[in-house]
Amino acid sequence: MRQRLSSEPDRYRGRRRVPTPPRSRYAAVVTTAFVGAGIVALGANALPDAKSVNPSVLDELKQASVTSQDAAARGDNADRASRSGRADSQTAGEQDPWLLPLHGYDFNSPYGMRWGKLHSGVDLVAPEGTPYVAIHAGTVTKAGWFGGYGYAVIVQHADGSEAIYGHSSEVNVQEGQQVKAGDQLGLVGNTGHSYGSHLHLEIHVNGQPLDPVPWLGERGVDIQLETEALYSEVAAS
Repeated sequence: MRQRLSSEPDRYRGRRRVPTPPRSRYAAVVTTAFVGAGIVALGANALPDAKSVNPSVLDELKQASVTSQDAAARGDNADRASRSGRADSQTAGEQDPWLLPLHGYDFNSPYGMRWGKLHSGVDLVAPEGTPYVAIHAGTVTKAGWFGGYGYAVIVQHADGSEAIYGHSSEVNVQEGQQVKAGDQLGLVGNTGHSYGSHLHLEIHVNGQPLDPVPWLGERGVDIQLETEALYSEVAAS
């Protein structure tokens, strides 16, 4: 090694080696697990000596971090609950919809007075033997001959309303049977007091007949335009 001459400038004169900071100086880094964004806000260059940090400040930062984490957790839980609620609602709607009794019919003879008497339902003209289905889930309370209705099916729904399907050529269910919306009940016919092959549909609430058009319309079924909410939602999606 070349010996430094006394005449050479001492580049290191007046300087001293800065000792390695003790481990305790970086102990504050450990607190990042608790203080999160608080330490980031202080900045890497402003990291204090752990001994000089006021304990109450650390406690406040800890509490702020815990509060933030709790709020985030509550937000996640609320979002999951909301999604679950929407899914449950959609599932319930899909399991118990309101539907048209058949398709491809001609809407004829609406609810109202006809020949001096109340025509207490609507007539859906379709070829004899066309299958028709339950418009809603319920219990079959009548399945067979029913006077002027000919062969008929009556289904009572959970809300207490009843649907009467008249003038059938054939009945495919039994009294006491549980049916879902869309289950086949029978075949269109021309039995009883009928002027031609058609399905006569009535809605009764508290034993009184109601106009099926507005009543079903409130449940997403337009019997005049032959549309139902279930298919409208699919078409829109």
